[in-house]
Amino acid sequence: FRHVINVFILIYQLGICCVYTVFIGENVHIVLKENDIFIDARLVMLMFLFPLILINYVKNLKFLAPLSTVANAVTVVSFGIILYYLIKQDITMEDRQPIGDYRDFPLFFGTIMPLENEMKTPKAFGGTFGVLNAGMISIIMLYVGMGLFGYLAYGKDVGGSVTYTIGSDIPAQVCQMMLVFAIFITHSLQMYVAVDIVWNQYLSSRFEKNPYQNVYEYIVRTALVIACFCLAVAIPYIDLFISLFGALSLSALGLAFPAIIQLSTYWYSLKGLSGTWIITKNILIMLFAVSGLIVGTSTSLEKIIEKFSPEVNVTTVHL
Repeated sequence: FRHVINVFILIYQLGICCVYTVFIGENVHIVLKENDIFIDARLVMLMFLFPLILINYVKNLKFLAPLSTVANAVTVVSFGIILYYLIKQDITMEDRQPIGDYRDFPLFFGTIMPLENEMKTPKAFGGTFGVLNAGMISIIMLYVGMGLFGYLAYGKDVGGSVTYTIGSDIPAQVCQMMLVFAIFITHSLQMYVAVDIVWNQYLSSRFEKNPYQNVYEYIVRTALVIACFCLAVAIPYIDLFISLFGALSLSALGLAFPAIIQLSTYWYSLKGLSGTWIITKNILIMLFAVSGLIVGTSTSLEKIIEKFSPEVNVTTVHL
């Protein structure tokens, strides 16, 4: 069962790294285009491939923490610029759908990355005012605020990332490049989990007495970055990547697996009405998770197929 969970976590973390790669390529492509430099987004991703490989050679989280701090500061400033552009627009409910198409709801599965085991004081992770709640409340407010104002400002014209739409003047370009910088230097934080699963949990023991152990680890890190790059080049659509990997992995990681673990742990002590309630609740959660995985993944794949399907022009001939 542990291996199954690791597979889903690995898929999700690699998916995040793919999203990061697409984000870097698309935003740099847009900025270059506004300055009359026309380079395909895929070529931009290729240009960043080697730097991404190098930054993923950093092994220790202690060295990655300062990068995260810098990225957070840059991101906050960038969000301020984005909000400025959103507020400048004509914020209106006219021609805005209050509720989207129900068939697209499975595209919006989401989750967080657990960091409790890596914290200096793990007990600070939980609790009413712990790191988890404080972090998630802030993230939810940012997501809801950006999503709401972005949609009210641009409607259906808003891009997969709001940075695609905010404008083409100098402040907008600075904002885009700041976010590219923040995403670039935190790419290794997202890859850290994938490397930990592939190398530390499965491969390192096989090379424990090998004098070239470090070389093999760097090969694994390089291979993971290149794999994400190849996927990003194959499907360079940030919104579809997020929905696909979210639906594929997070319905299982966030809903089904916790329910299964709780049932397995307390099965013999689940008695009476409370036990019946817990069993019923977890079964319903698992059914919802499975349906979310199937429907969400199929919807995402359908959207991807639509993106790559050539438009067919039908001409009516009157005889």
